[in-house]
Amino acid sequence: MFEFLSRNAAKPATAPEAKASATGPVIAMQGHGRVAWSPRDMVSLTKLGFANNPIGFRAVKIISEAASALPLIVQDRTRRYETHPMQELISRPNAGQGRAELLEALYGQVLLTGNGYLEAVAPDGDPQELHVLRSDRMALIPGADGWPVAYEYGVNGRKVRFSVKEGVSPICHIKSFHPQDDHYGFSVMQAAANAIDVHNAASRWSKALLDNAARPSGAIVYRSADGQAQLTQDQYNRLVDEMESQHQGARNAGRPMLLEGGLDWKPMGFSPSDMEFQKTKEAAAREIAVAFGVPPMLLGIPGDATYANYQEANRAFYRLTVLPLATRVTSAIADWLSDFTGEKMDLRPDLDQVSALAGERESHWRRVSEASFLTDAEKRSLLGLPAQEVGDDG
Repeated sequence: MFEFLSRNAAKPATAPEAKASATGPVIAMQGHGRVAWSPRDMVSLTKLGFANNPIGFRAVKIISEAASALPLIVQDRTRRYETHPMQELISRPNAGQGRAELLEALYGQVLLTGNGYLEAVAPDGDPQELHVLRSDRMALIPGADGWPVAYEYGVNGRKVRFSVKEGVSPICHIKSFHPQDDHYGFSVMQAAANAIDVHNAASRWSKALLDNAARPSGAIVYRSADGQAQLTQDQYNRLVDEMESQHQGARNAGRPMLLEGGLDWKPMGFSPSDMEFQKTKEAAAREIAVAFGVPPMLLGIPGDATYANYQEANRAFYRLTVLPLATRVTSAIADWLSDFTGEKMDLRPDLDQVSALAGERESHWRRVSEASFLTDAEKRSLLGLPAQEVGDDG
């Protein structure tokens, strides 16, 4: 900001009485430079880290879209099913969503809040529809022993209670590991919250720099040769008008300032190169990407050389982030849906149809098939295939 010499204001005849608190300097010293972090509640983190942050938004989108696009297989201990009620339910969970939309919403809720809630509509005992419920609207009701007895979903002051006491729970609660909470999961957003604050602050600073590009922090000092202590009103107005018209805004960035008549510019504060905001912003972006498990290379963040090429980074992304998340979620869904029918089924990603892992899977198949000391049943088990049924020639 600019500091000008005071206008033609008459000095008071007597100085006003000065009153000061003895604790004022202490409070001012302690509060100066204090870091202001954003709130850590679920709604605020989702707004700041997803809706208002491009790195968090893209990280959640790339993981949830990749995980929801994985082909899924349904099998039990003896066979793999081409068609099965569980597979049909997942493929068309409700009238408004397909498999990809439902799973993307579920994965997104887990990533953003650490909790994912899936509701089963089962009027006749067997699930007919599946719906993803928003985590910020769901509350777990623990019983006297600490285990959940119900889930309560609230919207606009109205609440719906889902009892889990008797029979199969209509709610499948998928939560991330939380070391200090018995009922709710730990969100990636919470781990990346500080980096998100830094990245957002750097973005706001960059925007402010553009809005005030050629108006650097400093003071214009007036030193008159004839002993005049301050600018006249006309001189002051002319200076202000010239600054507003010629040296403010992005289009005037870098325009030199011509000072005359005893005016001198005294810079104050740090320049962009001194603060290195761009490097700080890139470092914060890498921290956000690391928290989500996305190689920075896939998000276009410069300065990362962890992986030799894009293909290697993409393979690591699927192997270390997408598949663990998809396997955990689909396994929980399969166990939950199996409770309705009493038939133990397995729902998991088909790794042989993941293009990013094609080379890795081909090498694995070749090693297993060439192992002559293994039986056919052992080979099938190593490849993730169900046991071959007696009399099955396939």
